[in-house]
Amino acid sequence: MEQVQKETLDRILESSDCGNAALIPIMQEIQSEYRYLPRYALEYIAEKMDISIAKIYSVASFYENFSLEPKGKYIIRVCDGTACHVRKSIPILNALRANLSLSEEKHTTDDMLFTVEAVSCIGACGLAPVIAVNEEMHAAMTPEKVQTLLADLRKEDEADESNC
Repeated sequence: MEQVQKETLDRILESSDCGNAALIPIMQEIQSEYRYLPRYALEYIAEKMDISIAKIYSVASFYENFSLEPKGKYIIRVCDGTACHVRKSIPILNALRANLSLSEEKHTTDDMLFTVEAVSCIGACGLAPVIAVNEEMHAAMTPEKVQTLLADLRKEDEADESNC
């Protein structure tokens, strides 16, 4: 593990003053930093917090919001709850996958820009069909709107990159 990574993890650990009771918030902060829970980070906090790696993995695998796989900058969640499903959420999911060269097995683009996931329900049934991009809701989505949305997100990413 590189020194920069250790410093980042130490900063996260130091920001918590609740000891082992802060495991979940620490893991949330790590995921916020890296967009997933890297193995080296989990091993490092296990050692520093004197918690077994098995316990840390059991927490990471129990909670659906934790990911052990790298995710893209833009996490697109396609709602496939009943209201969205009957309003044709699957064609939206298929359009996203086709536009991004993804599949049921491959969720993240090679450039790490997009991750597409189907979820049971987002809780915005009145706006169906709906997708969330990093928690921002997009209502009344259609397969035709997918290309525009992806183009807008790519432009946003390019603008972010040019501001660095």
